[in-house]
Amino acid sequence: MRVNRAWLGLVVLALPTLLVAIDTTALLLALPQLSADMGATNVEQLWISDSYGFMVAGMVITMGTLGDRIGRRRLLMIGAAAFALLSVVAAFATDPLMLIVARALLGVAGATLAPSTLALITNMFRDERQRGQAIAIWATCQFTGGALGPVLAGFLLQHFWWGSVFLVAVPAMGLLLLAGPVLLPEFRSDRAGLLDPASVGLSLVSVLSMVYGVKQLTVESVPVVPAVALVAGAAVGALFVRRQLRLETPLLDLRLLRNRPFTAVLVALVFAGIAMAGTGLLVTQYLQSVLGFSPIVSAMLFAPMGLGVAVGTMAAPALARRMRQTTAIAGGLVGSALGSLLLVGVGGAGALPLVMIGIAVLALGTGPLFALGTGLVVGSVPPERAGSAASMSETGNYFGGSLGFALIGVVAAVVYRSRMDGTSDSLSGAVAASRHLPADQGAQLLDAAREAFTAGLHVTGVVAAVIFAGLAVLVLTMRPATRTGPVALPDREATRS
Repeated sequence: MRVNRAWLGLVVLALPTLLVAIDTTALLLALPQLSADMGATNVEQLWISDSYGFMVAGMVITMGTLGDRIGRRRLLMIGAAAFALLSVVAAFATDPLMLIVARALLGVAGATLAPSTLALITNMFRDERQRGQAIAIWATCQFTGGALGPVLAGFLLQHFWWGSVFLVAVPAMGLLLLAGPVLLPEFRSDRAGLLDPASVGLSLVSVLSMVYGVKQLTVESVPVVPAVALVAGAAVGALFVRRQLRLETPLLDLRLLRNRPFTAVLVALVFAGIAMAGTGLLVTQYLQSVLGFSPIVSAMLFAPMGLGVAVGTMAAPALARRMRQTTAIAGGLVGSALGSLLLVGVGGAGALPLVMIGIAVLALGTGPLFALGTGLVVGSVPPERAGSAASMSETGNYFGGSLGFALIGVVAAVVYRSRMDGTSDSLSGAVAASRHLPADQGAQLLDAAREAFTAGLHVTGVVAAVIFAGLAVLVLTMRPATRTGPVALPDREATRS
């Protein structure tokens, strides 16, 4: 009976995870329509799209640790209620400022969901095999939702107004609020201490400054402001680290990093995020700007990347039963490297099949890392610190994605500009310029720009392959994580209610 209750509880946790992921990516397709209806400027569009992610990144550390202290189920219920209410506010926003504020507050509420659900799964499934299966299902919901989001948005936008994309998550939050108190256990540490406001402020300023700096590197021609933001964020981050090491009950227990498998998996999650986000950025632009597909068709053609990760995460527990977890993760990363190399051959009449196979293989290989690696992270710490460990995992994923857009985007831009001999800064700029040229000259400019962009995609494939191969070596050299004391930390009792 207890096992059945745990699996029913997993359904309650997984459904909101799926629909929140759908809600997050669906906005990308809805942004042009809502911007036109509201008359949003380019700057306001950026804040509409980025305010949610900024606040999730800035608050996830605080929320992960707060759940350990006040109760993970309690924090999850508060976050779900706030997310449902704010989704309705966003759907019926009347001006850009109202939508930006609603999206930012949605990010605060969203920051409670991932670490709380992952930490609760760790508490509900004490058997290592069952916990691995549960985490794989949880991760599958995240990636499946991300892949289906643009497709669902395209359907909704054909039949309803843009606000409908925000309302998708409301029923799932309602189900969580109704069933959560019955099916989900409460868990908290009875010696966690009070939340340190100074640590919360330092973590928020540091993360927001660094994420802002990384994102702005890709859109500003003069990198002074992004560089200042990055330096300021690093300086505040150093103060945060120093304070955490001195506190008896820190906001984020950095002593967890003494566990080598824990640290190695976090590094792998960050760099895999870099490779996947950077590759995804180039491939989506390639589908639209080089091959000429519409946004909705491009979203459907790009779906194999998200679905590939989902299949890989679901297959991970079965692989782990036949081989060591580190071997399964490393083998998957080797497959991702091979999938990345397929992108090097993209071009000509067979470009589309090669792109789709490449991103599918690349994504499939990362599944064991996201499923088993996340399990290694939360399984390496005592149960009362699972929320803190989960928040570190989520922060690593988000930073990886942000860095991927910036770093690989910059590499591809450098390749593009060098191939164009400085005559064009971007493919979109070349498309716009071609409209003001005679037909022959415009066609020549577009052909050259598309070839240059394709060269950038080839380089991206090589970079991603090197990253995945390096991570495979890293994972093979780490020791398996166990629950029995790899981290030299004081014991704390945990209470259930």
